Amino acid sequence: MMDAMKRRWVPYLFLSPYMLFYVAFGLIPILFSFYVSLTSWDGIGKKTFVGLDNYAFLFNPDSYFFTSVGNTLLFVAVSLPLQMAFGLAIAALLYSKFVKWKAFFQLVNFLPYIVTPVAVGLMFNLLFDWQAGFVNKLLLEFGLIEEGIYWLGEPLYARIVIVLMLFWKGFGYTMIFYLAGLANISKDLHEAAAVDGATGMKAFWTITLPLLRPVTTFVAITGIIGGFQLLEEPMLLLGGAGMGSASAVIGGPERCCLTTVWNMYDTAFGSTTRYGLGSAIAYGLCVIIAVFSFIGTKFYREES
Repeated sequence: MMDAMKRRWVPYLFLSPYMLFYVAFGLIPILFSFYVSLTSWDGIGKKTFVGLDNYAFLFNPDSYFFTSVGNTLLFVAVSLPLQMAFGLAIAALLYSKFVKWKAFFQLVNFLPYIVTPVAVGLMFNLLFDWQAGFVNKLLLEFGLIEEGIYWLGEPLYARIVIVLMLFWKGFGYTMIFYLAGLANISKDLHEAAAVDGATGMKAFWTITLPLLRPVTTFVAITGIIGGFQLLEEPMLLLGGAGMGSASAVIGGPERCCLTTVWNMYDTAFGSTTRYGLGSAIAYGLCVIIAVFSFIGTKFYREES
């Protein structure tokens, strides 16, 4: 009897370090941040309980909550399909028999994804600097423009730069998953299709692409979740030397590039130091991610 009891508790003994760390650094901060979201607190003085006032203030334009959510959705809606389409094309090319040195090209295409967000933001800031940036110099050299474009000072151009940055960083991630998906497709299906006369693009559209739907759904879900966590890249991009005097504007010109996490960070730790409102923004973002995750998981189960 005692031996059976010991065997039953042994797994919990080995799990206890993880559980203790999770409670200390995960569960308690989550519960504490929810409590803070119900208060007015600057991080130093006394907490004042305000109930749901912080959540109600999210609907106020001065909170920039829905502005930041709209910006984030725009970046995800434009960059993610580009990442998936280009990643699939590169994966199909590398999986074919026409490409040599496949491991080398896989590494080269995946490297941007593992570059730190700080480095990515600073690199694109230097590339699109309106005075000394490489992009402007190249366009001027070929005579495509007469004067340097203020890439990071105009809302449209700034958004284009962020979309390009997210595309460059993310397509290698989608490529890896599509390569794994292509490897799991039985070659017998393509051989049977070739016998029936379906080759090339026809076989790709009728066999390969439908069988990659679970991978596509998974990449879309993770891409949306990752997109809503966007912070370092636009913050470093729009806060460096390439911005000039506009760098003082949080979120770029007219706050056109203010993401939800950036808004939360600036509210809680930046210019206003409103921990309660920042926590409310964090929980609002949590609800949005949970909704997209639920919808994506439902589609994923249907496709699987």
